[in-house]
Amino acid sequence: MKQLQTPLKETDVLQLQAGDEVTITGVIYTARDMAHKRLCAALEQGHELPISLEGALIYFVGPTPARAGAVIGAAGPTTSSRMDAFSPRLIAAGLRAMMGKGYRGDEVRQALREHGAVHLATIGGAGALLSKHITSAQIVAYGDLGTEAIRRLEVVDFPAVVAYDAAAGSVYELIDDKSGV
Repeated sequence: MKQLQTPLKETDVLQLQAGDEVTITGVIYTARDMAHKRLCAALEQGHELPISLEGALIYFVGPTPARAGAVIGAAGPTTSSRMDAFSPRLIAAGLRAMMGKGYRGDEVRQALREHGAVHLATIGGAGALLSKHITSAQIVAYGDLGTEAIRRLEVVDFPAVVAYDAAAGSVYELIDDKSGV
């Protein structure tokens, strides 16, 4: 198990290989489709972003409302490919890692290689369990988007697997190779 601390350094990310199990501690940001669209529009218009992407990790999640006394509700990943149209632009702007579930397209994988970034996968269907690793949650941008607003999360030992590394490795290809498919 490899431990990652945010903000992520390029040297740390470049050492990761597809299939590595990791835990993340530090600050990560949440963003889904609409937030990604706004971030890319801001970059295209030359506006300052509401968060720094340099060394950042964005988690593709729209958490449920927190119960009384809880920091956050269930926080399970959404399908990563929904962000494929936006991810290469954000990676080029300094985003070091993304996290969600499922496959990524060729353009995203190429951007990971070109800019030294990774895509992590975490457990779909386990949002309540994953939320136990979140110690703080605060909306920092696009509050009008509700559950899709950008949140600043503080996490401790948040579990994930390196799905796509910066050297073109894919955990999905490793699984296919082992299963004989």
